[in-house]
Amino acid sequence: MFAYYLELALRSLKRSPGLTALMVLSIGFGVAASMTTYAVFRGVSGDPIPWKSSKLFVPQLQIFAPGRKGSDAEPQDALDYADAMALQRDHRATLQSAMYMISPSVIPRGAGRHPINVTGHAVYGEFFPMLDVPFAYGSGWGADADSQRAAVAVISGKLNRKVFGGGNSVGKTLNIEGRDYRVVGVLGDWNPQPRFYDVVNTGGFNSGSEDLFLPFQTAIAAGMGNNGNTNCDAVPKESGFVGLQQSTCIWIAYLAELDGVAAVQRYKQYLDHYARDQQTAGRFAWAPNNRLRDLPAWLDDQHVVPSDTKVSLLVALGLLIVCLVNTVGLLLAKFLRRSGEIGVRRALGAPRSSIYAQFLTEAGMIGAAGGVLGLLLTGVGVASVGLVMPKSIAALARLDVSLLLVTLLVAVLATLLAGLYPTFRASRVQPAWQLKSN
Repeated sequence: MFAYYLELALRSLKRSPGLTALMVLSIGFGVAASMTTYAVFRGVSGDPIPWKSSKLFVPQLQIFAPGRKGSDAEPQDALDYADAMALQRDHRATLQSAMYMISPSVIPRGAGRHPINVTGHAVYGEFFPMLDVPFAYGSGWGADADSQRAAVAVISGKLNRKVFGGGNSVGKTLNIEGRDYRVVGVLGDWNPQPRFYDVVNTGGFNSGSEDLFLPFQTAIAAGMGNNGNTNCDAVPKESGFVGLQQSTCIWIAYLAELDGVAAVQRYKQYLDHYARDQQTAGRFAWAPNNRLRDLPAWLDDQHVVPSDTKVSLLVALGLLIVCLVNTVGLLLAKFLRRSGEIGVRRALGAPRSSIYAQFLTEAGMIGAAGGVLGLLLTGVGVASVGLVMPKSIAALARLDVSLLLVTLLVAVLATLLAGLYPTFRASRVQPAWQLKSN
């Protein structure tokens, strides 16, 4: 019977090609607009490390006095140098790392080669296993390199190609700001979006990957200044990078891996005890106000997903609804125009279920055709997102198999839903009235 209903649907669609084309265009454009914006929203709101995000936590301390500049009911979103080093020294997490942004110059060897300005982070060695950072060659450095302020570096594959021509450069020397550093690792394909380990300084999304990672204390000793955000509640007593380290200015991001609920509770208690100790010592004159958010909650708190992508998604869904309403009207007019045919079929004994099957099959074919058109338009839309959105965000919208399947499925299901009311009205046609009138 399904083949018979398909044949009836094809005949009906061929009888009114203009109306059929109008419905296909309406569905195609509506689905393409919603799927294009969904592709962007999916890219920016996805979990950057889903297998581990529930174990990664960001500790926050109330460093500024409540009511003063940069302070409110929420504690600060970064740490000052003293508190970051205290948390690092006490080491109450399974893995942990303080970090700050750096932007030094790399000086390639060879006459006539110009310095390369790179961006990266100063981190502790536990940063790499904590975030499951992939390596093409070598690995990160160990705890000894952190404590001894070793001149070692991890570089990106991009920087490796620029300076060393690609290949395994582990053990080679890299000149950074006039000092030689030994390369211990070359990153593989790793450019997480959002840049979850330091959203405060990166804003979450960056179009390019980071090129350089150095030991935290090595960068401090070399005087590599902070290239990220710095927020102060008072002017540092001493100027320069040393003064920044001695101040209460916040500029250091922090990430900790905690395994299990008990570990999270213990770490939260540790933060509270640390804040009380600082209060007792006279450094904090206020009660502890700490937070310990896991990575998904932290990204949500920092509003990493741009608001314009949410608005665009809602607008596109609204456009899809408008297109479906138009399709409902067109299907209703098309189906009721065939009341005589329906009356004859009902008079010959066809049940209402047959009418439903026939007309919903026709609606499904319109949806499938609209879905195919929607696939083409979605591809064009994804490729053109960069014209209306920042490139760092547009690059996250990808046309993959799952998006294609969802696009086709949404088109068919939406058209079937749009065809329910017209089909219901068609199935209620009274055979006697149609036979008398004809």
